[in-house]
Amino acid sequence: MNGKVIIFSAPSGSGKTTLAKHVLAHFPILEFSISATTRSPRKGEVDGKDYFFLSSDIFKKHIDSADFVEWEEVYNGVFYGSLKSELNRIWAAGHHVVFDVDVKGGLALKKIFGPQALSVFIMPPSIDVLEKRLKTRATENESSVNQRINKAALELSFYNQFEVLIINDRIDIAKSDLEKVIADFLNMK
Repeated sequence: MNGKVIIFSAPSGSGKTTLAKHVLAHFPILEFSISATTRSPRKGEVDGKDYFFLSSDIFKKHIDSADFVEWEEVYNGVFYGSLKSELNRIWAAGHHVVFDVDVKGGLALKKIFGPQALSVFIMPPSIDVLEKRLKTRATENESSVNQRINKAALELSFYNQFEVLIINDRIDIAKSDLEKVIADFLNMK
């Protein structure tokens, strides 16, 4: 393990992907670790850029081959994981890794990387705002939104297990706060 890792975790719809993309644009030394998943691509998502979209059989072969740093079944029959090959690719380029993962994945990565990692929890202002965001982005049906909201209630209870808490009420403030925290972590003051 060569470089540092920054772990963004939050319930779906909290803004973690938006904030992760912001820091990636702001800090050229950072690079996004593309996760693998068995879920179907959303509109506009590109295989190999947003995710590695794998069949369940291929994903399970990667599990059996110990190709993942961490993986889990996030929803019934829907798997997500972080491939070791992604970390090796990023570190070989001399960059630090940015993970955008759910809360369980974030906790697993934090345990694996210890002091080499900065774990950041993105907190929505409220469950109501979270639900509104999920409905507004129009990538989910009503059942899926409800499933994500139910999961979010549990995930929010883990915020205190992360080193940094960013409340994403105003995106400009959240971005500014993150820039300071990450510059400090990377010793770029």
